[in-house]
Amino acid sequence: MSLRRLWTLVVREVRATLRDPFTMVALVAVPLSALLAFGFVLDTNVRGLDLGVHDASRSAASRRLLADLTATGAFVARPYPDRSALDAALVSGEIAVGLVLPPDFERGASRGAGSPRPEVQVLYDGAEAVLAGNSEAFLSALVAASGARLVLRPLGASSARTGQGISVVTKALYNPKLEGKPFMVAGTFGFVLSFLTVLITVVTIVNERAAGTFDQLQLTPATNLEILLGKLLPLGAVFALDVVLMVLVAGFVLGVWPAGNALVFVAISSAYVLTSLALGLLISATSKTGMEAVQKSVILSIPLVQLSGFSFAIASMPTPVRWLAELLPATHYIRVSRAIYIRGEGFFDLLPELGLLFLLGAVPVVGALRSLGRRA
Repeated sequence: MSLRRLWTLVVREVRATLRDPFTMVALVAVPLSALLAFGFVLDTNVRGLDLGVHDASRSAASRRLLADLTATGAFVARPYPDRSALDAALVSGEIAVGLVLPPDFERGASRGAGSPRPEVQVLYDGAEAVLAGNSEAFLSALVAASGARLVLRPLGASSARTGQGISVVTKALYNPKLEGKPFMVAGTFGFVLSFLTVLITVVTIVNERAAGTFDQLQLTPATNLEILLGKLLPLGAVFALDVVLMVLVAGFVLGVWPAGNALVFVAISSAYVLTSLALGLLISATSKTGMEAVQKSVILSIPLVQLSGFSFAIASMPTPVRWLAELLPATHYIRVSRAIYIRGEGFFDLLPELGLLFLLGAVPVVGALRSLGRRA
């Protein structure tokens, strides 16, 4: 490999990128826009949800409980005169969750130990599974925190528990407030560096092939490795800068900073970028037309997003699908990203996961290298 030829290729690629304003804007703006969109829009925190309330008790105890529930800003109480009106509002989507307080609520709350606990009913639309789970769990936690001795019974439960029951003490490790924003921010790095890098690389190579410069490059004395590095290093440097900008934006705008070493995170992310860029180059080099290359990259994005753990928990997937997910480099990168961002793990703690990440990441790099063979 000639360092002089490699430097010439790198300089050529940098100049070509700088001459294309659209590519430069896409390289920087798209990752930051994705981070802000996922950080704000897909935040799983319970906040400002409309809580429909049918208070049949109309007592001091019920009013105090409702005041506790709305004081945090998680719920906005909307009163309803009867149960049928509450059900109708829930089905229509006017409210996200419903709460029914019985007529004897205050009397039950004042009973001593050994007496049946007062019972309230939590209602939600089962079609909205994620929203229902989040709202019910958060509502239960707020009721417990308010000091009321209640038993929350979801719609359809057979009976209430009586007596003192079992006291369950829970503790969330690493993310005690169970905030969804750090989870989404850490996963967004995987989405951006796994999907957007591939798509942008494919579009860049497609433009070069349309202009004929990519085929001309393969006719030069440069080796396959030099062409590969000449393509990957400039784009990799830009995306490494994107990683730094995303870390800063996530910290200053979203208030989410990595719990672990930020430099280690940037270094690992920069190395992973080369894997995704090589995959984009492989798709482009093995496609006959630009449209075929773009279609391949879009189709590839489906398993990357759905199976990598970015949106859905891998543990809840069927066993064959979990095996497939373990073969995706994006799966291991997202694990590493969340381990550094949320749990604060260090480089040596992540060595097993990093080993799998770069072992699987070597596959598209080798494939891209082989695909760059000169055409007859």
